[in-house]
Amino acid sequence: QVQLMESGGGLVQAGGSLRLSCAASGSISSINNMGWYRQAPGKQRELVAIIRSGGTTNYADSVKGRFSISRDNGQNTVCLEMTSLKPEDTGVYYCYYRSILNDNWYWGQGTQVTVSS
Repeated sequence: QVQLMESGGGLVQAGGSLRLSCAASGSISSINNMGWYRQAPGKQRELVAIIRSGGTTNYADSVKGRFSISRDNGQNTVCLEMTSLKPEDTGVYYCYYRSILNDNWYWGQGTQVTVSS
């Protein structure tokens, strides 16, 4: 089992910045993906950013150039720096962990990000 503890999020005006953090604990495998999904009201959950244990990253087109994901493998943490926030970035952001060895997925409880116009 893997437990994920998220922090950050909140209310910010358009153009502002926020930082999300997620700490993983438990049975951490050496090869894994971590990242963030988000879900806006009435919409499906969508991938925001992913970072692999080797450091490669992928971003949703809608956040490229504005969001930056990083991780600390020693601390098993992942951070999402969000800049130039837009109202359409509003939603619940979920940290996730995926073990590549057994394809098990784990989710954080979610943290609300609200961007006012």
